[in-house]
Amino acid sequence: MKLKKSVKRLLIIIFVAIIVGIICYFLFKNFSNQKSNDTVKVVDNISKYGYSLKENKTKTYKDMFNELKLILNEKEVNDEEYAKKISEMFIYDFYSLDDKKAKTDVGGVDFVYNKVLPNFLQNAQDTYYKYVENNIYNNRKQKLPVVTNIKIEQIEQKLFTYGEKNDDKAYYVNVNWSYTDDSFSSYQKAATLVFIHDDIKLSLVELKKI
Repeated sequence: MKLKKSVKRLLIIIFVAIIVGIICYFLFKNFSNQKSNDTVKVVDNISKYGYSLKENKTKTYKDMFNELKLILNEKEVNDEEYAKKISEMFIYDFYSLDDKKAKTDVGGVDFVYNKVLPNFLQNAQDTYYKYVENNIYNNRKQKLPVVTNIKIEQIEQKLFTYGEKNDDKAYYVNVNWSYTDDSFSSYQKAATLVFIHDDIKLSLVELKKI
């Protein structure tokens, strides 16, 4: 028995609608899962300075954050100790890749001067973070570095000029570090960080390999 053209057309429309519905369902489910994974709870903050601590950070970083909080809660903040601590935190968070979800999950951004941040992020994604595989679903097999043994070798104050901004007491901090796995021994292990005074904050304006 042959179906009438109108019935055939209706069945085709229903079939296509079901297929489209299934596709939309899975797309929405994947988007919802990704959004859920991307939303990370903030567990602590130093609101006066704009620093926040997310629950997915490692214990090492959380301990550093607590140390920074103690420094910044003093009646008179010791800027040198402040510069040293955020240098350690930046090196650990930027150069440790194992806890990063993707190449766009760049570490250390809390400490970067806002006017250089876009360029900093682009450079990071094009270089050091370029080959970090996506780990949104926590199934990545890639082996990635974790920083350890951070040491402040030298800290001094001198002039730094950025555009029209001159800071004659900018902090130049020489740092070296190692990695928890010897397979990353050829990776960068030393840098000079330059911090300028940005209102009450110290902000990273330059990162130089040494």
